[in-house]
Amino acid sequence: MGADIKSLRSRIRSVDSTLHLTTAMGLVAASKIRRATQTMTRTREYAQAMDDVVAVLSAAPECERSPYMKPSGEGTRLIVIAGDRGLAGGYNANVFRLAATVENPEVFAIGKRACERYDQPVVSSERFSAVDARQLADRMCQDFLAGKYARLGILFTRYRNMMSQVATIQWVLPLEKREEEKAGSGKATVFEPDEQTVLNAAVPTYVSGMLTACIRESFACEVAARRMAMDSAGKNAREMIDRLQLQYNRARQNSITQEITEIVAGSGL
Repeated sequence: MGADIKSLRSRIRSVDSTLHLTTAMGLVAASKIRRATQTMTRTREYAQAMDDVVAVLSAAPECERSPYMKPSGEGTRLIVIAGDRGLAGGYNANVFRLAATVENPEVFAIGKRACERYDQPVVSSERFSAVDARQLADRMCQDFLAGKYARLGILFTRYRNMMSQVATIQWVLPLEKREEEKAGSGKATVFEPDEQTVLNAAVPTYVSGMLTACIRESFACEVAARRMAMDSAGKNAREMIDRLQLQYNRARQNSITQEITEIVAGSGL
C-alpha cells in the first residue's frame, strides 16, 4: 500500500509539472497571436494587390510570349513552410502529409521542423524576413528561366480561424492566363513600355510577396494551433490530476484504516 501511495504522489507531481509547462507555452502563444494575425492581414493585402496586377498583365495577349508563362524545364520545386517548434497539435504533421502527396518534388524547407525532416540547413520561419523572401524569390525565378524546373509551389498553412488551419499548396510558377472578367479592372490601364516587359519585371516581386504572405500566415497558424493544443493538454492534465488525487486519497484512507485496525488488534492481545 505504501508503494502505491508513493507511486501516485510521484505521478501527481509529474503531471503537475507538465501542467505548468503547457500553461506557460499557452500563455506565450497567446501573447503572439494578436501580432501574428495583424502581420498576416497586412501581408495578405499586399499579396492580393500583387496578384491583381499579375492577373491584369497575364490576361494581355502580349504576355503569352513571356518566359514566365511557359516552362522550359521539367520537375517540381516545392517550398515547404513548417514551424520552428513542436507541441502545436497536427500543424507540422499536416504540412508533411500534404508534401508527401506531391510526386518527386525538389524541396526547399523553411522552418526548423521542415529543415530537420528534409536534412537541410536550419532556416527559421519566425525570423524569415522580407529580404530573405526576396533573395529566395530571385533565385527561384532565375532557375525557372534557366529551365531547371517546370513548376513552383508554396506549401503553407492557411488560416481560417483560431480553431481551423488547413495545409494547402499555392502554385506560383508558371503564371496562368487569367480569364478576362477576372482581370477586367485593368482594361483601362496603360503599361510602359509594354505589358510583357512590366510582367517580367514584376514576377520576382510577385513571388517574393506571395512567399512572405504564406510564411506570415503559416506562423499565425502555428501559434494558434499551439495555443489550442496547450489549452487541450492543460485541460487533460487537470482532469488527470483530479483522478490521481482521488486515487491517492482513497489509498491514503485505506492505509490509515489498515494501521488503525492493526493497532486495535494488537492492543486486544
